[in-house]
Amino acid sequence: MRAARDAYGEVLVELGKENENIVVLDADLSSSTKTAVFAKAFPERFFNMGIAEANMMGVAAGLASAGKVPFASTFAVFATGRVYDQIRQSIAYAGFNVKIVATHGGLTVGPDGATHQALEDIALMRVLPGMTVIVPSDAEETKQAVRASVDHMGPVYIRLGREAVPDVFPAGAVFEIGKGNMVRPDVSREQVIAAPPYTLKFDVSFIACGVMVKECLDAASILESEGIKAAVAGFASIKPFDADLCLALARQSRLIVAAEEHSVIGGLGGAVCECLAENHPARVLRIGVNDRFGESGSARELLAAYGLTGSSIAEKVMAALR
Repeated sequence: MRAARDAYGEVLVELGKENENIVVLDADLSSSTKTAVFAKAFPERFFNMGIAEANMMGVAAGLASAGKVPFASTFAVFATGRVYDQIRQSIAYAGFNVKIVATHGGLTVGPDGATHQALEDIALMRVLPGMTVIVPSDAEETKQAVRASVDHMGPVYIRLGREAVPDVFPAGAVFEIGKGNMVRPDVSREQVIAAPPYTLKFDVSFIACGVMVKECLDAASILESEGIKAAVAGFASIKPFDADLCLALARQSRLIVAAEEHSVIGGLGGAVCECLAENHPARVLRIGVNDRFGESGSARELLAAYGLTGSSIAEKVMAALR
């Protein structure tokens, strides 16, 4: 088990050695976001902007305009809500090549409570024209996503969690912006897309991101023990969205479940429903936070309280299938 933010710190140093134009900005939280590792390796390319997140985004935009590849990091709640105007006007509208990598997203921030638990950040970033939105499921996918963001020209938002999580990204899989990955069963994305449509292969297909990929895998195991065939796909790339894989799963399943550690409004579930409503109306169960704020507690306590554990998800799926 490793925290995605630890992987972020490691890959930043790797990228810093490969590309001298990479610079990193942080809002006085470098020990938590793990950008401190980059600061130690490349002090001349690291800028602690203090508790001035809006200024940090403006400076990142300026650095991008000068040909640098800036990574700007802080907690997700500050990296989106507190600085929305600056991201919209100075980064997204201009199409600047800024990479916003936010840590401590979602309920699993834990004891810091509602004020620090970003449950709307995916929706805020997803609606911005030209903004790429990525929510990796584990450390390996995080490293690949950060690398992919450097190769992508334009603004990117990557959301990471606080807690250490098990490895769930398929061994040997490659992260690509705009494409999902099959996690269960052991088939490729291309095989699912190429399968004949309207042939029932799964009772339920999970489309999940972030920590919810692991919870959906747990739910799938429970459902399989009840004779319910389940597939799990990781959709780290929320925007651009993998419509091809989403539609293929919908055409081969009785039920689609969209699962995210985020509000059910405007995030991954919204992207799934928009895709299916326009192309292949299907039954969708959205798993997430139902129009409420977070609260204090341990990560596991909060996932349980909000119905986001594997066992709770399995119960909801069985009820829906009945």
